[in-house]
Amino acid sequence: MTVIGLGYVGMPLAKEAVAAGLRVVGLDVDPAKVDALSAGQSYIDDLTDADLEHMLANGFSATLDETVLARSNTIVICVPTPLDDDHRPDLSAVEGATKAVARNLSKGTLVVLESTTWPGTTDELARPLLETSGLKAGEDFHLAFSPERIDPGNPKFGLRNTPKVVGGYTPTCRDRATAFYGRFIEQVVPVSGTREAEMAKLLENTYRHVNIALVNEMAIFCDELGIDLWEAIEAAATKPFGFHKFLPGPGVGGHCIPVDPSYLSYTVRKLGYPFRFVELAQEINERMPSYVVARVQRLLNRHKKPVNGAKVVMLGVTYKPDIADERETPALPVARALLELGAELSFADPYVKEWAVDGTPVPREEDLAEAVINADVTLLLQQHAAFDLDMVEAKAKLVLDTRGVLAEGERVERL
Repeated sequence: MTVIGLGYVGMPLAKEAVAAGLRVVGLDVDPAKVDALSAGQSYIDDLTDADLEHMLANGFSATLDETVLARSNTIVICVPTPLDDDHRPDLSAVEGATKAVARNLSKGTLVVLESTTWPGTTDELARPLLETSGLKAGEDFHLAFSPERIDPGNPKFGLRNTPKVVGGYTPTCRDRATAFYGRFIEQVVPVSGTREAEMAKLLENTYRHVNIALVNEMAIFCDELGIDLWEAIEAAATKPFGFHKFLPGPGVGGHCIPVDPSYLSYTVRKLGYPFRFVELAQEINERMPSYVVARVQRLLNRHKKPVNGAKVVMLGVTYKPDIADERETPALPVARALLELGAELSFADPYVKEWAVDGTPVPREEDLAEAVINADVTLLLQQHAAFDLDMVEAKAKLVLDTRGVLAEGERVERL
C-alpha cells in the first residue's frame, strides 16, 4: 500500500499498517520529509525515532517517486486541506494527489481519501479525476472516504483503538475499505456512502467548535459578573447525563477546530444561506486572543503599569499541551497584538526551540523561574506538564491563567 502525505495523519496510519504486516510506502512532495524519514528521524509527535526504526526494519520506505502508485493495491490520501487567504477550502493538495493517483492507477486498486473536506468531494472532485485514467469507480477500482481521527499527544486513544468511519462510492467499495482498515483498527464503522462519512467528520469538529465558543463567551461575561466560571463548569460536570465538559481558553488551534467547520459552512453557503451557528462560533473563538490581550492590559493597569515596555513571558506557544504542534496556535495572534502594543515579549516552551511572529524572532526563556520572576506579567497559554505551576504561582509578579489550572489570588487571575 501507499500512503500519500507523510504528516500527522499519514505516518500513524503507516505505522499501524506496518505493524499489521503490510508492506507500506510513503509518498510525499517534500524532499525534507522523505530524507528525514529515510534517515530514521521522526518529526511527528506520535511517532518516535524508535517507532520509525522499527518501521524501516519491516519494509517501510519513503519516496518522492509517484510511480510507486502503479504497484500499490491500496492507496490512502492523507494530504492537508487548509483554508486559503479568503477562508475558503483549499483542496489543491487533494487535487494534486488525486491526479498523481490517476496517472498511475491500476485495475482493482482501492483508493481512500482521508483528508477532511466538504461533503461531496470524494464523488464530485476525486472520482472524476481518478476516472481520467480510463478506469471506472465501483467497477474497475474501489473508492472510499474515511475521515482521520488523529488526536496528537492523546495517551489513551490512538489510531488502532479509535473507531474508523468508512463510506464507499458503492457497497462493494465500502466493503473493500472496511476489510482493509479491519486489518489494523479494532472497530470499523461502515456508513452508507462517502457523503455520510465526510459529514461525520465535520459534525464532530463543528460540535466541539460551537461548544468551545459557548464557554468562551460565558468566560467573558462571567468575569464581568464576578462569577467563577471554572468552578461552575466543574459543578455542572458532576451531572452524569446530558452534559459534556468544555473549557474556555485563549482561542482554538490545530487543524480541526479552526478549519474544518469552515468546510461545512462553505457547503451550506453553496445552498444559498449561511450556517449561522458555525459563523457565530468562528467569530467568538477568533475574538478570544484579543480578549486575552485586553485582560493583560487590565491586569497591568491595576498595578499602574502600561503594556508598552512591560515584560511579558508567554508560557506555552503550541496549540495543545505536551506536544510540539504549533498549527493555528492562538499564541500567535496574542503575541502579535502584544508586540503591537509595545510589550517586551519572550516565551517558554519545552517543545519549541525557536519561535517567531510574522518573521520577528521572539526570545526563548531557558530558565522558567528566572523568567517569571523578571516578567511584569506571566501569561499561561498552555499547561505543559513540564511547567512547575506551583513555582509560577509562588514567584510570578502577576499571572493571567487562560487554562484555569492555577488558584486565583491577589497576583493570579484566571480567564
